[in-house]
Amino acid sequence: MAKNINAIDELNRKILELTTLYEITKKLGSSLNLESILNSTMDILANKMGMKRGTLTVLDRETKELKIEVAHGLTMEEKERGRYKIGEGITGKVLETGEPLIIPDIGKEPKFLNKTKSRGDIKKSNISFICVPVKVHNDVVGALSVDKLFSENVSFEEDVRLLTIIASVIGQAVKINQIVEKERQELIDENIYLKQELKTKYRLKNVIGNSEKMLAVYDAVERVSKSNATVLLRGESGTGKELIARAVHYNSPRADQPFIKVNCGAIPETLLESELFGHEKGAFTGAIQPRIGRFELADKGAIFLDEIGDISLQMQVKLLRVLQERKFERLGGAKTISVNIRIIAATNRNLEKAVEAGAFREDLYYRLNVVPIFMPSLRERRDDIPLLIDYFLKRLNRENNKKIKLSPAAITKLIEYNWPGNVRELENYIERIVIMSSKNLLQPEDISLPRTDVSTSIKTSGMTASADSSLIKTVEEMERQKITEVLKICGGVQARAAKTLGITPRQLGYKLKKYNIDIT
Repeated sequence: MAKNINAIDELNRKILELTTLYEITKKLGSSLNLESILNSTMDILANKMGMKRGTLTVLDRETKELKIEVAHGLTMEEKERGRYKIGEGITGKVLETGEPLIIPDIGKEPKFLNKTKSRGDIKKSNISFICVPVKVHNDVVGALSVDKLFSENVSFEEDVRLLTIIASVIGQAVKINQIVEKERQELIDENIYLKQELKTKYRLKNVIGNSEKMLAVYDAVERVSKSNATVLLRGESGTGKELIARAVHYNSPRADQPFIKVNCGAIPETLLESELFGHEKGAFTGAIQPRIGRFELADKGAIFLDEIGDISLQMQVKLLRVLQERKFERLGGAKTISVNIRIIAATNRNLEKAVEAGAFREDLYYRLNVVPIFMPSLRERRDDIPLLIDYFLKRLNRENNKKIKLSPAAITKLIEYNWPGNVRELENYIERIVIMSSKNLLQPEDISLPRTDVSTSIKTSGMTASADSSLIKTVEEMERQKITEVLKICGGVQARAAKTLGITPRQLGYKLKKYNIDIT
């Protein structure tokens, strides 16, 4: 009978141990928040082992001092008092030797220090103290200890064995936490480094060009960077609008925050709304999970809307609200999202003419055109071409292990070319000659420029002017006829006519005046 009872007790004890280990390992694997999972571990030990108090003491490598990291049954004040030197007291001894220690009755052990003062008069406490080392790769990093009520008949071997297993599991969790924390810190350091690199890269002094028109651009950037004002960059393709947009951001108080670029002209109309504002799960076919849009990603930073002149009237309406209120909803969502962002936009289009034609909303134009910065074409800043050539040559020679140089006459030939693709075209051309040239010093005869030079167009503009004028007149006459017909259908009501034509009443009024259309 006694054997059966002992067998049942042994079975119950093993079940308790396994349950305890299962719950602790499950908790340790559920999160990377070390403090949270260790606190949960101490709670489980208290429930399963009858623990009155428990502590996880960790070694501080810098101070060489043990301090309580997490505790059960201790106040914050008591926890703070629990500090030990290596070899000091029972806890310090366990760390020093790497071996468990059992104190059956702390009232009879003079080496027990009771630094936390949590046990009152220890001579009357009837408390047993068990302390085991916590190891990472055989390196003792801390100690796990528990208080239990003292009993003459209790064997501590099983408790020591269980706590040693738990301490081993905790050691693995600490190891993983150290790895994650190290990687996290490396990512933080790398992020800081990259941000600093971006700030350095986009300093105005690193932008190439000393011409009068570029100096005006630098002055504008210097002034506007200090504010949160919306910036509209104007100019031909290839003039460096994105470079200046980044300069505005990385020289501003928002420099440490995100800079998000969106090429509005490169994204299909059907996808642009989702790209800008994000979408909720099930918003459309294929939306299998929620997605954060570019505006959300740019929160606290800046968003660069390149090719803003290419977006549809429908999208312009939605964009206008964001510019006005800094609020929007994800596609398929009802929750209003507020963002703190700076808007930087760019276009190579004539927005004024687009407004007149009804292709661009007038109210959006005024929202964007707060601080316009005009980027000069390369033919308007020919003095900068030698500087740009020198910069591109140095970089591309280094990248391609070449030593290509241009003679003064060859540089002159490049200066005289009109560069319809602007700085981008010049850079691409320099890259081409660096890669393809077999000579180190290039002369004018080695410079083969496209025949479709802008200068050719200038020379022949007189021959095509009359044809262009005739075409414009034809288009205007067709527009005048269309407006007249719609006005008749709408009974002369301008608001209805404007809606039918897909333009604003203000735009219609402008066209009535332009074409001298009588509405009486």
